[in-house]
Amino acid sequence: MPDHSTSSIHASSAGISPADPAASRAPLNGEQLEDLQTFLKDWLRHQGRTQADLRRALRAESIRMPVLLDTLQQLHAQGGLSALAARLCGIEDLWQQDAGEMGDSSGTQEISQSQLDLLLEEIRQDRRV
Repeated sequence: MPDHSTSSIHASSAGISPADPAASRAPLNGEQLEDLQTFLKDWLRHQGRTQADLRRALRAESIRMPVLLDTLQQLHAQGGLSALAARLCGIEDLWQQDAGEMGDSSGTQEISQSQLDLLLEEIRQDRRV
């Protein structure tokens, strides 16, 4: 099993207890938001996407990163980290379908998908502890 201790977004290091459902929906703290922003920027770059693409997928009001983060924070507040990860994975799938329709099959999509898969697996592991 891979070691996810170096992951940039880690529920247990963020003080979120998987045993307490309310704690998993606590607002993201400043460090978590910074980590999420870094992750999003890397993810968008690897996907060849822009903040405008993410805004459309999230149906956010603006392409500005603080607005995108606020939209994701609201999603986290409603459903926790698993809902946040599931939404980002859904966006990833949508983008891959769009790219497939255009005949674009680049290796960067596989890199990004595996990063999201690792994040989702880490969340699942944290919930089991």
